[in-house]
Amino acid sequence: MPFLPHLIKGNVPQDINIYVLYSIYLVNTSLSYLLFGYKNSLLNAHQRRDVISNILTITQGLMNICQLLILVTIKNYYLYVLMMPIFTVLNNVMVGIETKRMFPEYSCKGKLDISVKKDIRKKVAGLMISKLAQTSRNSFDSIFISAFLGLAMTTIYSNYLLVISAITGILNIVINSLQAGVGNTLQTETKEKNYENLKKFNLLYTLFVGWCTTCMLCMYQPFMRLWLGEEFLLPFGAVILICSYFYIMKSGDMNSLYFNASGMWWDGKYRAIAESLLNIIGNFILVKLMGIYGVILATVISITVGHFWNGQFLFKLYYKNNKTVKYFLFEGIIASTSIFICVITFITTKFIPKSDATKTFIFTLIITGVIATTLFSFAYIYMSKALNLKLPIKKQYSQKGQ
Repeated sequence: MPFLPHLIKGNVPQDINIYVLYSIYLVNTSLSYLLFGYKNSLLNAHQRRDVISNILTITQGLMNICQLLILVTIKNYYLYVLMMPIFTVLNNVMVGIETKRMFPEYSCKGKLDISVKKDIRKKVAGLMISKLAQTSRNSFDSIFISAFLGLAMTTIYSNYLLVISAITGILNIVINSLQAGVGNTLQTETKEKNYENLKKFNLLYTLFVGWCTTCMLCMYQPFMRLWLGEEFLLPFGAVILICSYFYIMKSGDMNSLYFNASGMWWDGKYRAIAESLLNIIGNFILVKLMGIYGVILATVISITVGHFWNGQFLFKLYYKNNKTVKYFLFEGIIASTSIFICVITFITTKFIPKSDATKTFIFTLIITGVIATTLFSFAYIYMSKALNLKLPIKKQYSQKGQ
């Protein structure tokens, strides 16, 4: 770990050992894949992510309470961070116990054929590369900001990412709930039927992502000003780039859902590697030229390339039709609609009187919520009728207990 000091610009607090903290975070990440962590897949296959969510809610709630008590009473950051691996172990053990209770008929016995093992290794390797690429995206951003712009800017940027993480967590519930159902229909329905389902889901989901993006653009600065104060605000240009990053990242969720459900991880390994390398190279070059703007812009460029590349793979390897360009034009229509509504809503919020931070935030929240919700609702109703993409609620896509 001798490279750690080179990733931080400026001084580290004297009472903090970065090697100890790094080790704790590393152990926590490793433990998430050990100690019954694999049993999550069994619950996913049976569309019982509600069990995972309930257990995670309990363990995360207890962890937050313990961390809060440590900060208030002991004021020891090492103990605060140590709570993460402890409750990761508790979460995995609880999932393992509950899985055993719900599915006692499943146990690890027998041997797999060599061909099956080879296919599993191949797909797991591709999945691992894809997940590493996704994980490295934000990690490398923070590393380059810390190394070139300092810990203070890293903290400010992390505060903005915290909002994205919260919204992403909600959206991921939707994606995870659909995963097993989509995998089932890919095997039982025709490719044309799955193509129509993809468009229907994408229209509703991406317009909702556009709604989230609009709310973020209008409310980011008022919220940050109320929460942290004026000195912890990023320039508004950086906020625009962050919102663009969020929209492009989440608007590709449906494509990724069908891509993952069809098991094409190995075929997309080079896309994942190229996206990561493009992000790293872009960060290294642009952070020197543009500072924080360069870091975010490099990420926006890399995920945009990955988004189109991923969609191309989906149509080439699964659908095997000539509708790739038509589908991207469809996504372009949704994006243009979202941008138009976002601009209209933002311009409207500029007329809000700038009084104290609390009143400004409340007024912005109300006006943004009303205007954005109304316009995006009308947009979905009109576009779903015009494109004949009304979304029927089918039992096969619902998740039990969710």
